Amino acid sequence: MDILSILQLFGGVGLFLFGMSLMGSSLETLAGGSLEKILETLTTSKKKGVGEIKGWGLGTAVTAIIQSSAATTIMLIGFVNAGIMKLGQAIPVVFGSNVGSTATAQILRLGDIGSGNLVLRLLKPSSFAPMLVGVGAFIVLFAKKKKLKDVAGILIGLGVLFYGMTMMEAVFAPLKESPAFQKIFLSFENPLLGIAAGLLITAIIQSSSASVGILQALSATGAITYATAIPIIIGQNLGKCMTIILGAIGANKKAKRVSLSYLLFNIFGAVFFFVVIYGIYYTVGIPFLAKTVNRGDIANIHLGFNLLTSLILLPFSGKMADLTGRILGSDPEDEEEKEFMKLDDRLLQTPVIALDQCRNLMGQMIEHIEENFGIAISFIDKFEEEKFAVMEKNERFVDRCETALTSYIIRIDRSALSDDKKFMISEILNSIGDLERIGDYCMNIAYETRDMAAEKISFSEVGNRELKLLVKATAESLERLFSAYRDRDRMSAIRVEPLSEMIGHMKDVMKDHHIIRLQEGICNAISGAVFFDLGNCFDRIGAHAGNVSLHIIKRMEADRAFDEMHGHTMEISGEEYLNIFREYEEKYLLPVTNSSN
Repeated sequence: MDILSILQLFGGVGLFLFGMSLMGSSLETLAGGSLEKILETLTTSKKKGVGEIKGWGLGTAVTAIIQSSAATTIMLIGFVNAGIMKLGQAIPVVFGSNVGSTATAQILRLGDIGSGNLVLRLLKPSSFAPMLVGVGAFIVLFAKKKKLKDVAGILIGLGVLFYGMTMMEAVFAPLKESPAFQKIFLSFENPLLGIAAGLLITAIIQSSSASVGILQALSATGAITYATAIPIIIGQNLGKCMTIILGAIGANKKAKRVSLSYLLFNIFGAVFFFVVIYGIYYTVGIPFLAKTVNRGDIANIHLGFNLLTSLILLPFSGKMADLTGRILGSDPEDEEEKEFMKLDDRLLQTPVIALDQCRNLMGQMIEHIEENFGIAISFIDKFEEEKFAVMEKNERFVDRCETALTSYIIRIDRSALSDDKKFMISEILNSIGDLERIGDYCMNIAYETRDMAAEKISFSEVGNRELKLLVKATAESLERLFSAYRDRDRMSAIRVEPLSEMIGHMKDVMKDHHIIRLQEGICNAISGAVFFDLGNCFDRIGAHAGNVSLHIIKRMEADRAFDEMHGHTMEISGEEYLNIFREYEEKYLLPVTNSSN
């Protein structure tokens, strides 16, 4: 093999990997967010064992689509890390993902089709690869719709994949008669050397599908026997774990247990097949091991390894979860996790109790937002990294609350509820999005103040005085909002909307004042950008607080005609609204307006 052949080989491998990546990413894009949503929501069942089977089937299907068990498992690690999925839900999907990863090899076996007539020749990958690329390129050039372009990506990816396969086969073809090449592969009949070779190659290119594809291309030389292919394929299934191990770095303990289950799956499969096959071989003997293999034989060995391993282990998914816990240690069940466990599907049989659980969790959500707001505004004076970590933990809880509450509360049977409880469902559903956004803006304040501390940014004396008034007004709006929610205090709820409007006026006045200070050279552009961003955060918090207050009023008034978008014009219109606004104007807006005098 000369230097030109080596370059062609690298080119073939590159085309193969690129084609597989393009095909997988295009399929994933075409499916939109449905792949993640399927994995997130459809892996449980009330019937024992059905959830595991569903999860296994979904893992198989999704991985067959995106052509990467590593990508599926890393997706699962993200879900478990975020608390969206439980470990017990994820493990059957992991088992299925290993089976789905064999789809590429099954596609590549088409290269074994004979060349007896025109129809068979057209079915060979080397024949239809140009057609796939040509049709895909035509669609890319002339199609307007994004979905059609995604379809084109699938066709081009598949065509390029086959081009790479054909190029690799062309490079390997002269080696068929090479004694040195045959000697190398005879050495891989030593199972330990074969496993090591498969593991190393797969770990380097980080794709078992690609390394199996290379082995299928090598089979065209006639030098690959069952005795050579089996240990290499066992090693390839071990080598694909490297990507998963890297993907788990930085994840929480439960997410690391997902990656460990993936590793244990392949270790078990490798040990099982090694012991069974070579136990029989060295005692009774297996005559067919000396026979050469083709692409289809390699695809079947790869499928058999993963399919049989998953079928053996699937009934023991729970035991696998326990084993990962014993190896890595289990996280103690914290109070927050217990709150989510209260949204039990069995409580849906008693809608009133299920709804009370939702209201309790929303109360926990509010407490975490309150704590984050208090920490965030304290950072204006002094940033503390330890408290920032507390905020991040609280924010993750708030995000989980929004997801959990939305998916659970829509399943509550309204027909069994009183009118007040129906209004409560509406109140919660309409409020959780605004509450989650308040939490986001608290984090934005923390990010801004962290940058302030790092860059040693400060404001003028007047700017600080104005900002403190804005903080005080926003704090009062949240205090009144949360009091209205907890105590069903109508007067507190009514006062939030005019205060929210007034906070917007304060922000505008402060912005005008700061521009004047910039022009006079009292402040600089860098501090000005931070000042504006902070002002916008407090303004948005006030606006979302005003939205939630109107949902609360609607429930208290039990008025289906109440318009949350224009609540102040219907519920507290006219003189009452103006009186409340003037009170806040005197308390907050006038001091800001006069601050520069």
